[in-house]
Amino acid sequence: MEKDTTIFGIRAVIEAIKAGENIDKIFLQKGLRGELFTELEQLLKKERLNSSYVPVEKLNRLSKKNHQGVVAQIAPITFHNIEDLVMSVLESGKTPLFLLLDQLSDVRNFGAIVRTAECTGVSGIIIQKKGGAPVNGDAIKTSAGALFKMPICKVDHIKDAVFYMQASGIKVVAATEKTDTTVYDVSFTEACAIIMGSEGKGINPSVLKIADDRAKLPLLGDIESLNVSVACGVFLYEALRQRR
Repeated sequence: MEKDTTIFGIRAVIEAIKAGENIDKIFLQKGLRGELFTELEQLLKKERLNSSYVPVEKLNRLSKKNHQGVVAQIAPITFHNIEDLVMSVLESGKTPLFLLLDQLSDVRNFGAIVRTAECTGVSGIIIQKKGGAPVNGDAIKTSAGALFKMPICKVDHIKDAVFYMQASGIKVVAATEKTDTTVYDVSFTEACAIIMGSEGKGINPSVLKIADDRAKLPLLGDIESLNVSVACGVFLYEALRQRR
């Protein structure tokens, strides 16, 4: 089931990018220098690929080969175009239910959310190109294979997805504690998209500002928040309950 692949070496990664490989993330050794490395950095910026600078020990764990300070991970799935996906769902006659993940970073949370989304009839999931959890073998395993069934789109910024949803007549609901409205007071019966924030910071303030609605979960204990995958499950099943 797992199609996770790594590419190592500066020249090999450059050629993979130029060939249009479906690269999910690139790890670069801190402090690396040289003309070829500079060419790679410029290419990453041009293509807006997800990359991070890491210690050489991290690269050694990712690849036992001569990686030359660069390791790229190839996504095991094919990403969808957001415009094509939204149009397809709208034309199908089904009431859309999309999920926007604002820089969710934990791969297990991501996989669990994809699994729940597939079980609740979500039309597609939109993630950001940079700053989010990698779409890799661990995500596939945690999702119980749902990543192969759920359409996933990547955008430069979640705000791009919010604006496109709104322009397409799709209401955007932000899951946040910064509101007095609970999830049970919001209507999910029409076309809508739910935004879930990152584990530590929640939804970016610039994204939260442009959402159509905000909703929170009632918490009766002393703990101030739920795990994001659990919270997402509550939102999705409330949407499903309202639509049945």
